[in-house]
Amino acid sequence: QVQLVESGGGLVQAGGSLRLSCAASGRTFSSYVMAWFRQAPGKEREFVAAISRSGGSTYYADSVKGRFAISGDNTKNTVNLQMSSLKPEDTAVYYCAARYLRYSYDSNQYAYWGQGTQVTVSS
Repeated sequence: QVQLVESGGGLVQAGGSLRLSCAASGRTFSSYVMAWFRQAPGKEREFVAAISRSGGSTYYADSVKGRFAISGDNTKNTVNLQMSSLKPEDTAVYYCAARYLRYSYDSNQYAYWGQGTQVTVSS
């Protein structure tokens, strides 16, 4: 089992920045691909970013590329999402997720999820 707890959400004005963190506990953190997904009201959950087990590869949705940055620290079992130049359309509940070994942008492939943290971007 892997337990994930997100933090860092909140309310920010358009153009501002927020940093989300995900603390993982349980099985060997370094064996898991870590990802962020988000879900806006009335919409399906969508992929935001992911980082490989080694941290050497990162993946981003086109909608956040150049604005968001994912990073991980295997010594602290944490993964962060630095969000900059935020837009109102970034408003959503953001979820941290873990998948054993391999990257995927499909939320159905992730077995472990955090409880989510709300990000609201005002115009």
